[in-house]
Amino acid sequence: MYQTLKIVADAHIWGVESAFSTLPGYDVELNILESREITRDTVIDADILLTRSSTKVQAKLLQGTAVRFAATATVGDDHYDKAWLESNNIRWASAAGSSTGSVIEYMISSLLDLHEKKLISIPDTTIGIIGVGRIGHEMEKLCRAMGMKVMLNDPPRERAEKLSGFSSLEEILEQADLITLHTPLVIEGEECTKHLLNRERLKQFRGKGIMNAARGSCIDNGALLGWLNGHSSRFAALDCWELEPSPAQALFSHAQMAIATPHIAGHSLDGKAANTQFIYQALCHVLQTQPVWNKNEHLPQDAAPHVLSTTGDCWEKLHTACNFLYPLCKDSETMKSWSSLSHNELSDAFTCYRRHYPIRRAWQHTALHFSHPDPGTLQLAQAIGIKLV
Repeated sequence: MYQTLKIVADAHIWGVESAFSTLPGYDVELNILESREITRDTVIDADILLTRSSTKVQAKLLQGTAVRFAATATVGDDHYDKAWLESNNIRWASAAGSSTGSVIEYMISSLLDLHEKKLISIPDTTIGIIGVGRIGHEMEKLCRAMGMKVMLNDPPRERAEKLSGFSSLEEILEQADLITLHTPLVIEGEECTKHLLNRERLKQFRGKGIMNAARGSCIDNGALLGWLNGHSSRFAALDCWELEPSPAQALFSHAQMAIATPHIAGHSLDGKAANTQFIYQALCHVLQTQPVWNKNEHLPQDAAPHVLSTTGDCWEKLHTACNFLYPLCKDSETMKSWSSLSHNELSDAFTCYRRHYPIRRAWQHTALHFSHPDPGTLQLAQAIGIKLV
């Protein structure tokens, strides 16, 4: 006789029905809901809760319910009250690290786009990477491969691992041309990252560019707007915003906002599938049941190899390749077109775009052939993760 297992899951978790409708050893009752429908009443007798970032998982939602395990199919977990969950013996998991590759592809595409727009010269740029976890570490390797000078800042890692080679935030503000953030959002305490770049620190920054694909509140968005207004040479490239899903229109539509995207850096199809695989594995571990679902059985076949007609220097060729694999400009143009929407219209547009994001495959699933290859371009293309034939 199988044990009954009641699962409530967000409808926008990729592959949610195929992954969670059956589990070895259990009679699963899967209730798939829109995030707004996930309330205390709908989870009152659920054993398992599976969410995305729009659901706040805290005492207000779960106090007095039967939920014993909650997981978010997202990299970030600041929408989970982890201390409360742990104090109430509710196990939890996030998909941290599962969409690293997708974010890296977004960041490399952004750097090449900034170079194409002549806002930076990649090999002549000193980049300050704030937060050197999974994504920050990969960024370090790729930026060095492209010839950039790299400065690293991660005080928690520096203290815990007694590592050398790190710079203080003040040193990065003083010496870097471009800053990119890859930290979690920590609201308080010694590791606080909320408004890590605030008005005072932005005043200290001698460089001209800021990128953020981490969490919106790691930058004081009001202060960032003032910083952009302070000089016409300054620019920003943001995927994460304060007040999502209704970020400040004056900021994302600003002429010096070189790239504005609605929190989709991790939204490749493969990234979303990896998110689901991660929380599926975590649930199976908690239930002590054998995992049988595999995301690869539900993903499309690889695309046929594509011949790229490329001219110009290596950076132009790489930009052409990345733009084919991921037309970042389309996401940015779409978000900037929302500048005159009402508050509610903007919220709906932001949410809808993320939920119904166009299919974007990881670069490894489309092999490219350059029409006019040269050894330097091919070497750099492979270094940044482009698959060649």
